[in-house]
Amino acid sequence: MPSLDPSLQWPNFHFQPGATAMTPTNPDNQDESPQIQELITALNLQPHIEGGYFVETDRDKLRVRNPFLTPQQLGSEASLPDSELWRNASTTIFYLLTPRRPLGRFHRNRARTVHTLHSGRGVYVLLHADEMDGGESRVRIESFVVGRDVAKGERLQWIVEGGKYKASFLLDVGDGKGGGTDCAECGGLLISETVVPGFEFTDHDFLELSKLRELVSPGEAKELEWLVRKE
Repeated sequence: MPSLDPSLQWPNFHFQPGATAMTPTNPDNQDESPQIQELITALNLQPHIEGGYFVETDRDKLRVRNPFLTPQQLGSEASLPDSELWRNASTTIFYLLTPRRPLGRFHRNRARTVHTLHSGRGVYVLLHADEMDGGESRVRIESFVVGRDVAKGERLQWIVEGGKYKASFLLDVGDGKGGGTDCAECGGLLISETVVPGFEFTDHDFLELSKLRELVSPGEAKELEWLVRKE
């Protein structure tokens, strides 16, 4: 199974365990920069359990049947609460990674998520666990840069289908190879995420280290484990 794109290896991005410029720090102990604090206040962002900050900006009032019910649940629909039977048609959030909260830890949703870039640069890492049908021993890994340099392949919009694990981390505003502006002075990575059908925490889970080691090779697990949420 292929590892990450060689052009996206951590040393090139100056973002790796033990790095100094972008090592995560406790936001309770160190404030964000005035620029980022102003953005957080203006958008009313709150710390996200995955890392970074967020605020829900829309929850469609249209309700649709929950497409994720198991056969067992479908056989006992009459006893299920409305919260299990129905989903909002869509939900949308702002999501922000900053130098103090620069990681979005590996997690997955049952629903598909449409991501739209507003500002900044970052890397997304996907584990395509939904593609495994029992025959493969290792999951396909994908990584890409999100940013405004579309001529170099950076993405302004990207879609993550349900069942895939995703993680993300912040890049500086330069070329990503140590020659750009220190991200301690940047404005972070700001995106919107629209989840269809709408997000519910019961449709979400974090990737555990033991599961990561089942999905990828030992070398890949060692490379990626810093993106796994610590309990």
